Amino acid sequence: MKLKSYLALTTIATSSFIVIVVTTAVLLLLQTSHQEGFEARGLELARVLAHNPVVINAVDAKNKNQPNNLQNYIENIRKSTDASYIVVVDRNAMRLSHPIPERIGKHFVGDDIYPALEKGTEYSSVASGSLGEAIRNFSPVRLNGEVIGAICIGYLSVKTSSILLKKFSDIGLIVGSVYLLGIAAIFAFVFKIKRTFLDYEPEFIVNKFHEHEMVFDSIRDAIISVDSNMTITTINNSAIKMLSMGTSDRYDYINHSLAHYSSALSHLVLSKQGVFHQGVFTIGKLKYRANIYPIITSKGLLGHAIVFFANLNHDELEREVNYLKNYSEILRTKTHEYSNKLNVISGMLQTGKYDETVDFIQQETDRYQSVLRNIVMSITDSAVASILLAKFNKASEIGVKYTIDVDSNLSNYQKNASEKLVTILGNLIDNALLASWQNRNNVTPEVCVYLSDRSSHIILEVQDSGAGVPDKISEHILEFGVSSKHNDEHNGIGLYLVKQLVDYFHGSIDWERTDKQTTLFSVYLNKSDVENDS
Repeated sequence: MKLKSYLALTTIATSSFIVIVVTTAVLLLLQTSHQEGFEARGLELARVLAHNPVVINAVDAKNKNQPNNLQNYIENIRKSTDASYIVVVDRNAMRLSHPIPERIGKHFVGDDIYPALEKGTEYSSVASGSLGEAIRNFSPVRLNGEVIGAICIGYLSVKTSSILLKKFSDIGLIVGSVYLLGIAAIFAFVFKIKRTFLDYEPEFIVNKFHEHEMVFDSIRDAIISVDSNMTITTINNSAIKMLSMGTSDRYDYINHSLAHYSSALSHLVLSKQGVFHQGVFTIGKLKYRANIYPIITSKGLLGHAIVFFANLNHDELEREVNYLKNYSEILRTKTHEYSNKLNVISGMLQTGKYDETVDFIQQETDRYQSVLRNIVMSITDSAVASILLAKFNKASEIGVKYTIDVDSNLSNYQKNASEKLVTILGNLIDNALLASWQNRNNVTPEVCVYLSDRSSHIILEVQDSGAGVPDKISEHILEFGVSSKHNDEHNGIGLYLVKQLVDYFHGSIDWERTDKQTTLFSVYLNKSDVENDS
């Protein structure tokens, strides 16, 4: 069943059920109220007549078998009210008045007269008499405190039903009109849905949305859309990676100001609103070129769509390719080196020189064993131990001496906290390795790592033999995109990520140039914050 048909049927069925229930309740309440109204009027009139001296004297005379003339008096009163009949009886339930004169002097029809004659109570009942079924209201007639007769005020059901039926018809007309208006509104609503969704079903729309989202995220160029208030409404994965290296989630951007993430791009969009334009802006040290498209509808300017990408010229692309080629050559060299060592071991084994083979392997593994022993003995956290060993292998590949302070000590932490510690250490060590390697012509490249959580703080220190941080960027080294590295592939993201994670743990990060002409980065984290991270 299509959505519009389902909505129409369910809404009509629900509305019909509600209308039926409400109408039935209203009619029952009206019927009850109608009957109670007749009972209240009848009892009031009967009570008044029961205290009328004319009625009391006539009933007393009838009980004494004396003549009385009450018929005309009662009939005049009945005609001036809406009562169907007014019957006055003596203590023997013999009539003194009746709408049909021939029935005067005859016995009252119905046993419901006796409570009034015998007990002297006032009450109402629904019973059939000589004129048919009616609402009958009784009140005793007293003389000197003694019950001498009774009065019955009756409203025939035929008469009350006709009055009630007229009220029912009026209510039914109102309810029917409202119901028809509701049905018309339902059809108008369904027609509006049909036009709004182009007669597509929700499942089709959802599938299309997911399909477009996948296509959107698969585009390598960064795409952002903003509304007229410069608030981000849509962003793809490429834009997230360019703005913050993917450290933030998509929903960290949605409904936030573009200026919060890139004031330069925000200014570029605002420079020429409502028209297509292009421009260049920077994120950190990197330049990007942006194409800005206005989103204009019949209602006016709704916002802008922004497409931006790295603004690389021919020389920059060439350097990027050369870097990749050099890295490939390093890998090929290392592969060849280890292939030769494996061939040497194989030759020694084939010629039976087992002792020499053991010595050769021992020589190659001694340098690994010392570092590995330090890691195993002092670092309990397996993720941190793994990153330390991985960086040792990287240092060996590029020829940098890599040591871990023998006094290091680090306990095991929860997975989330451990991953953040790995990110901090990994970026600090990578920066240290590169700085040491770049300064290899001036001093032997060396990196030393120290970790400790013996006190209430976690201390992470990484010292390198690099040339240090240039003075012109020393105050901004922890900002996004700021870097002392010369290669374009390193864009100042590492220390920015470290600073974000340090702030997350309410810690601090500092760096200094030591007396030994080395650069020391120190991170201090509150141990309780790290332990409570989940």
